[in-house]
Amino acid sequence: MKKLFAAVAASALFAAGAYAAGANEKLDVDIEDEDDISAETLEKIVEPPAKDIGVWPAFFAICEIPSAAQSPDIVGFRITIPYSSKHDSVTGFDIGLWGRVRKFEGCMFNLLRNDVKDELSGFQVGLYNTAVQADKIGLQVGLWNEAGIASGFQVGLVNTTLSMNGFQVGLINRSEEMYGVQVGVINVIRASDFRFLPIANIGF
Repeated sequence: MKKLFAAVAASALFAAGAYAAGANEKLDVDIEDEDDISAETLEKIVEPPAKDIGVWPAFFAICEIPSAAQSPDIVGFRITIPYSSKHDSVTGFDIGLWGRVRKFEGCMFNLLRNDVKDELSGFQVGLYNTAVQADKIGLQVGLWNEAGIASGFQVGLVNTTLSMNGFQVGLINRSEEMYGVQVGVINVIRASDFRFLPIANIGF
């Protein structure tokens, strides 16, 4: 009986070792030392869940969504009252208090803030407007307008961009690079020969 038990135990140990070796070979990583586990290794071990929720024609933010991966893309209307929901892509109208999205195409009307993490094609109206990339013809109207790369118009108390192709109208206008016109009390184009001019400044 003891010999039979020993044989079964040895077989189990052998099977476990073979399984572990196969798993390491599949991942093509060496995880003997926990300190050697890199971010790429972790991505291989724990894959993010696939986004398969689809596209919705309307969304009402009556509760908080943990992440953009768990939210549907919107083609139509999104109402961000009372919550600011997280979405990867919204096309259409965004109305509420605080709108956050990675890519947006259409019209954003959020009272407190319109926040586009990546690409904006359309316009934003609110107190605080931000877009990383708004080079597909955009318009920002608010107290504070901020964009990385922008083509179009900014109208507000303070307008700031890294690269602007268009017009800035406000009390303070600032751009690292400007191909267009600034109209305001303080106009700054840092890459221009005339970095600061009152009333109006032109970049070309």
